[in-house]
Amino acid sequence: MHSIDIAIIAIYVILTLAVGIWVSKKASKGLKSYFLGGNDIKWYFLGLSNGSGMFDVSGTAWMVALLFLYGVKSFMWMWMWPIWNQIFIMIFLAVWIRRSNIMTGSEWITTRFGDDRAGRASHLIVAIFAVVSVIGFIAYFFEGVGKFMTIILPWDFTFAIGEATIFTSEQSYALLLILLTTIYTIKGGMFSVVATEVLQYGIMVIAGILVAGYTFIHISDIQIEQVISDEWKNLFFSWELNTHWEGKYDAFNKLIDEQGYKMFGALIGMSLFKGFFASVAGPTPSYDLQRILSTKSVKEAAYMSGFTNLILFIPRYLLIGGIVVLGLVYLAPQLNSYEGLDFSYLETLLAQVINFHVPVGVKGLLLAGLLAAFMSTFSAFVNSGPAYIVNDIYKKYYKPKAEPKHYIKASHIASFAVVFLGVVMGFFTDSINTITLWITSSLMGGYVAANFLKWVWWRFNGWGYFWGMLAGLIVATLQFIMDSNKSSFEPDTWLYELSHIHAIYLFPIIFGVSMLGSILGTYLSKPTDMGVLKEFYGSVRPWGFWKPVAQALRAENPDFTENKGFWNDMMNCGIGMIWQSSMIVLPIYLLIRDYPKMWISLTVFLITTIILKYTWLDKTRKITD
Repeated sequence: MHSIDIAIIAIYVILTLAVGIWVSKKASKGLKSYFLGGNDIKWYFLGLSNGSGMFDVSGTAWMVALLFLYGVKSFMWMWMWPIWNQIFIMIFLAVWIRRSNIMTGSEWITTRFGDDRAGRASHLIVAIFAVVSVIGFIAYFFEGVGKFMTIILPWDFTFAIGEATIFTSEQSYALLLILLTTIYTIKGGMFSVVATEVLQYGIMVIAGILVAGYTFIHISDIQIEQVISDEWKNLFFSWELNTHWEGKYDAFNKLIDEQGYKMFGALIGMSLFKGFFASVAGPTPSYDLQRILSTKSVKEAAYMSGFTNLILFIPRYLLIGGIVVLGLVYLAPQLNSYEGLDFSYLETLLAQVINFHVPVGVKGLLLAGLLAAFMSTFSAFVNSGPAYIVNDIYKKYYKPKAEPKHYIKASHIASFAVVFLGVVMGFFTDSINTITLWITSSLMGGYVAANFLKWVWWRFNGWGYFWGMLAGLIVATLQFIMDSNKSSFEPDTWLYELSHIHAIYLFPIIFGVSMLGSILGTYLSKPTDMGVLKEFYGSVRPWGFWKPVAQALRAENPDFTENKGFWNDMMNCGIGMIWQSSMIVLPIYLLIRDYPKMWISLTVFLITTIILKYTWLDKTRKITD
């Protein structure tokens, strides 16, 4: 690596640490200041911070591999998260969540189920889920950034004692970066996270524009056309994937077959099924939920969520598309003949392209941008997870009265504990794809049923929530253990077959088990107190099956009206999904020089933007707290 690139990276790291520590004094006033920035941060800064937190290295490496192998339609893999849950949040969920005026997702649960035994059980289980999911995401970041840095940087950081390897070079790099990021995150809480993420977002945008510009200058249309086929550029699909690669690149077709997603229609159908329920369930108790709760008002929560969608996808896919085009032209022939080619190897494509096919200076800025992506996402999770340990477990059940400084110190200890457990989990993960599928399918499968029902069904109670979440968590954990040990099962046994099923196809099973736990827990226990339900429904006002509660409120106030906005919200969500998709495919078509499809994408983006201005933005402006 050239000294100029090293200098750029060093300046970035020093600047990030300096900014994070400089603003950390604001976080010492108490837990609300530490975890929510005292509800005093501008909504557009929170939006930039939220978008920056979603711009992670592991996810970027995964998306580069998917786009390289499957072409434009690969963006639909993002529906497994599902990425358009951000649209549902923007349209109606941000308003529902922010009206609660609390600190964490599990504290919010108390407003829905009360503070009796059932309410406390539901409160505790969502706090446990939040910590488990944050640990899983830290493992995901650990795996991705280590793989990335080992290919990029020239130094071997393998740590061994005698013949025994203690840490591989990948693990050492990951540990070093995690340590640096943890320092300023723990020191400054939400203030440091947001301040550094706004800085990091700017660096990532510059990196994306530079890579896209370099690709346009140095790669010709003819070079691109020689590699990719019409099917690679085709956004639409049939039940079964057609041949993506032609002639000398047949090894990539074989890899697609080995991936197990040849029946693409089934994958998309499952993603849509999961995506609807996961989106209505709302954000998992992590960093994007904390951003919503950190806004000054209900209206600003909606603005922040919409702004996140607007500023995230185009710059991110300029970067991803530029890297993929360079990989297609310079590395496709080598990868096609590589004997050990698998999807895990394609996850290193991002680092390989940067290492060998990006010029001095641009390389340093790009690396700084990707380090920013890692640090911003990691810090966001490290800030969100300990909030549940300290505020929802330690403070609520063990030490309800203490000085603010005591809780801040407890937050520091909790942060280190969460990071440690995430790193330990990362040591047992061999692929970004593996842990991505576990998080998006198994873990989310255990979350979705109970959190979907909490919004839409008045009879659903705290015990139903507890048993639904617990059942889902147990099955998701068993799936992860089986997947991690699938090579140890005897072939042709039911355990072997079950462990080799793709995680996305297990979603209905996990969802079904969780739903069964939710319904049994609900009907085998008494309903939530009507006073709690009236207070919740009267303030949050979700749509769904709330007739008895609405009647009770109307008896007290004849002017009270139910929320009947389901179909309007669903229409806006459908338009929003198209709007979001156009922002993803637009930069891809631009970079592969398919200008007719690029103009169509731009037209769709402009039309859906205008529609949402009238159907969503104008109505949001009228919202009052």
